[in-house]
Amino acid sequence: MGPFGFAVFFIVIEFWQAVNGSRCNVYKGKWAYDASYPLYNFTDCPFILEQFNCQHNGRPDHLYQKFRWQPTACILPRFNGRDFLQRFRGKRIMFVGDSLSSNQWLSLAYRVSIMLSRNAFLVDIVNGKHGRVLKLNSIGGGQLWKGIDVLIFDTWHWWLHTGRKQPWDYVQDNNVTHKDMNRTVAYEKALRTWARWVNLNVDPAKTKVFFQGVSPDHMNSKDWVDRTANTCVGEIRPLLSGEYLAGTHPAQVILNKVLRSVSKPVHLLDITGLSQLRKDGHPSVFGYRGRHGIDCTHWCLPGVPDTWNELLFAALIQT
Repeated sequence: MGPFGFAVFFIVIEFWQAVNGSRCNVYKGKWAYDASYPLYNFTDCPFILEQFNCQHNGRPDHLYQKFRWQPTACILPRFNGRDFLQRFRGKRIMFVGDSLSSNQWLSLAYRVSIMLSRNAFLVDIVNGKHGRVLKLNSIGGGQLWKGIDVLIFDTWHWWLHTGRKQPWDYVQDNNVTHKDMNRTVAYEKALRTWARWVNLNVDPAKTKVFFQGVSPDHMNSKDWVDRTANTCVGEIRPLLSGEYLAGTHPAQVILNKVLRSVSKPVHLLDITGLSQLRKDGHPSVFGYRGRHGIDCTHWCLPGVPDTWNELLFAALIQT
């Protein structure tokens, strides 16, 4: 899949409530073994793309599907699709972002109509006289987002692409055009353009805005102190200690800083830390049956993105 596109599919989301109806930090907790998992079988979900369908592609182990996120002081019950349908009947929900948004969106594909807008950078890419230009201060694609009831944004993964995978030739910051620039600097500038769009265009009485935290990769086993491995290949269980040697993802630090500058309500889906513990959850060599190398960036389905969606619904009913 490329970085852009548009589609409509269906979802079901698991119901969440805090213990005794009180709020808590659902992003703090641990992964616990649960023999009743996964929540669905890959054979029952026709929407899963080949690159995420690890069991279909021959992954021999199943343990990675058997872990449930357990917040320290909250309960995450099983799916209650009827409750979700009643709450959001007639509403429009849109994921806006890169292939990780697609990963999460496909995890939801079931019974409620939602939209996916593939916009990997959030800001615009336009065709210029000398090639494709990534415009850090332009967000014309935002016209598509207006009037949506729930918006879930995501960007980071494509900012690191170079060479043939890079979908632009130049980057423009205000009136200055560069052949390239520091990617984290460009990322922050684009996020600030998005933040201005939210401040100018979102009516909190009509639209709920979420931003998904950075989805981590597991390409370097030094990040989780495993000297017997090099990447995620062969990993079959999560880190259960709750500790991750690499610490906070640097892109998440930038995102947190920008989100503090937004005057309108934006809820951070803080999935980074809990996902860092899931070195076992990637397709690795079972994405495209090994035809496209190792994938330690995206996630198997069923898998980790199902938990992201449990937490999304928790946030939806709490905001």
